[in-house]
Amino acid sequence: MRPLLRSVFRLEVAGQEHVPRHGAVVVVANHLSALDPFVLGVAVPRELHFMAKEELWRWRPVGWAVERVGGFPVARGRSDNEAVERAVDLLRAGHAVGIFPQGRVRTEGLWRRGAARLALATGAPIVPVRLFGTDRALAGRRVRITRLRVAIGPPIAVAAEGPTLASAQELTESVRAAVESLQDPLS
Repeated sequence: MRPLLRSVFRLEVAGQEHVPRHGAVVVVANHLSALDPFVLGVAVPRELHFMAKEELWRWRPVGWAVERVGGFPVARGRSDNEAVERAVDLLRAGHAVGIFPQGRVRTEGLWRRGAARLALATGAPIVPVRLFGTDRALAGRRVRITRLRVAIGPPIAVAAEGPTLASAQELTESVRAAVESLQDPLS
């Protein structure tokens, strides 16, 4: 994906130096398009694991491809303890886990607390990321050649503590504000 995104979509990434090269980290990004996991995976300068809707595994070739880029299934609309445990295990082993707290492709609406809960449970810092242009590049089944941009912000330190509803909500809102404050690298 790297050559395609860099040459065809002229991917521009700012702030890669903010991503810790080693150790646990939760990478949190907005979600505008089905292209986002691939763009995030190319933009982050280390291997990234991420939750992907379990429906993708209904089509074996798609599930296989998602796994090859670090994805693992999560049930949406309910608590998926198995996916959460897998993410916690990955973080405790020092890996990077990417999450789209919006839960699905959209520009507005509720951000789920899962990323905050993982960070609070493990003490992993959260790196905010804002994607630009992916909604224009891939809208439904229509592909358009447009410039893609990614802004990566400085990590947000998180102390390991048992996540409570209040602490997870507060951290989620802080992360959302951090993501939304990131500026387009070309502006």
